[in-house]
Amino acid sequence: MNIALLGYGRMGKAIEKIAVERGHSIVCIVDKEQREGSIAKADVAINFSVPTAALENIKEAFDNSVPVVCGTTGWLNALDEIHKYCAEKNSAFLYASNFSVGVNLFFKLNELFAGLMKGHESQYKAHIEETHHVHKLDAPSGTAISLAEGIGAQNKHYANWSMDKETKDLKITSHREGEVPGTHTITYASAIDQLTIEHKAHSREGFALGAVIAAEWLYGKEGIFSMNDVLNL
Repeated sequence: MNIALLGYGRMGKAIEKIAVERGHSIVCIVDKEQREGSIAKADVAINFSVPTAALENIKEAFDNSVPVVCGTTGWLNALDEIHKYCAEKNSAFLYASNFSVGVNLFFKLNELFAGLMKGHESQYKAHIEETHHVHKLDAPSGTAISLAEGIGAQNKHYANWSMDKETKDLKITSHREGEVPGTHTITYASAIDQLTIEHKAHSREGFALGAVIAAEWLYGKEGIFSMNDVLNL
């Protein structure tokens, strides 16, 4: 399969390594100050660009009849626009805030946990905490937002989230430290005890592998998809 890499930072390079190991070819690289090859020669594009470049990159791929797997966060105010553009171009689009298989299982565990805790809001207060490397531009992380949405879908008491320290909504706390690949912790705390679930990434390889698996799955399809479709969750 021929792959276009839209964004060639740490994730782009990790994806390139795994894609080549799995027998694929990189036929196009688009980055801030780099452009190699032709996107029109790609069977699928994988976008991990900076947020400000995501919209333009994705539309260019659709204009060249190339489906897109997108892991860039921080641009989702334009997601509806991309869904409509994808339909107009009869293409395929798969967005995920996190492509790690473990994280997507964690999303499901989070929803189950939230359902079990429903009705105990007066005793247990929910909190999401996420930590990433200092190079990550957006906060909170897209994964943390997805976790918040999962909790809100199960419990209307947490329909909204906030990073305000004194919020009465679902609180998200973000940290940017060193080279941490990504840690997400869900806590329900009361005056007498605390329940916690956590996902901790040890490297970026899990994210990169998941993105390549998603691209392999998306090839030849048309429509809007998610990692739930890829993993049959």
